[in-house]
Amino acid sequence: MTTIGVEEEYLLLDPVTGLPVPVADKVRAAAGLGHLVADQEVHCELLQAQVEVATPVCGTLEEVGGHLLRLRHAVGAAAEEHGCRVAACATPPLRHGHPVAVTDQARYRAMLVQAPQLVAEQLVNGMHVHVGVPSRDTGVQILNRIRVWLPALTALSANSPLWDGHDTGFASWRTVIFSRWPVSGMPPHFADIADHDRRVRQLLESGLISDTGQLYWQARLSARYPTVEVRCLDVQLRADDAVMLAGLVRALVETVLAEAAAGAPALDCDQELLQASMWHAARHGLSSTLVDPGGRQRRAGEMLYELLRYVAPALDASGDNRQVTALVHRLLQDGTGADRQRAALAEGGLPAVTDLILAQSTMP
Repeated sequence: MTTIGVEEEYLLLDPVTGLPVPVADKVRAAAGLGHLVADQEVHCELLQAQVEVATPVCGTLEEVGGHLLRLRHAVGAAAEEHGCRVAACATPPLRHGHPVAVTDQARYRAMLVQAPQLVAEQLVNGMHVHVGVPSRDTGVQILNRIRVWLPALTALSANSPLWDGHDTGFASWRTVIFSRWPVSGMPPHFADIADHDRRVRQLLESGLISDTGQLYWQARLSARYPTVEVRCLDVQLRADDAVMLAGLVRALVETVLAEAAAGAPALDCDQELLQASMWHAARHGLSSTLVDPGGRQRRAGEMLYELLRYVAPALDASGDNRQVTALVHRLLQDGTGADRQRAALAEGGLPAVTDLILAQSTMP
């Protein structure tokens, strides 16, 4: 079975004001003291109101779900020790009038010099899914083939409608914020691994990026692991929605891998159409339409059912079909994290949004 791993980024929020709390170093240290967290499972992030966790390499979705719940509870308990709460939302509903402190590492200090305003507004949290691949060359083929489905995954994961106390009009404002870095957005089409490496090397030698970690494409080859890393997802309010997305991503990778091995032609479309389709998905989430590879707008639900049909053989092979399909249906019924945040805002204002986020972030 294809291996999988998940990284999640969380905010640290004051439970009363809903404002970000810059105590990440203390929370990470406290989480590491407990028996629930192993080495290298809790990481620092760019800003001191953010914490990242990473599951071990997993073989099943049950493992993924168990590790995510364990890590959310461990970080949540550590956060409470320091007067704040862990929040699995992709943007803070409310921010301070001044920037949150940058984590004291050379890489992050360099980013602050490079782009101070972008760093100040980088209070955004994603979910990254790593799927094991046989080789880097195969990984490039996978990237080329999954690009057309990344907007649908973004719409399904949308969980960042609020910014500075108001509704942005976007279901995934995180996607918009992250698109402002020099190398970001939709990954380009690569001829092969040599073409990929040549273009990355050119970016590095130009000095426009300082390391491969600044390849902020929404899917990329991991520089650390033998994986394809899908990065277009907002972090999820609930852990089981994260498990659902992880299962979909793995099934998508397995599906296109089988197609490539069989010599089937890749489903692709022009870069500018993909980029505009991603913007459209971030704007509307599942509340409107999505754009298919042919450039036609179709109902979002219809596109998701097509995605489920497309990856169904891979889901069947891993035994994940029933679980993933049921969770997709629940999400279509209950709404994305963005939909739920907006409903809370309409019902009870920002305090209700904060209550929703904090209550659901440690739920199964």
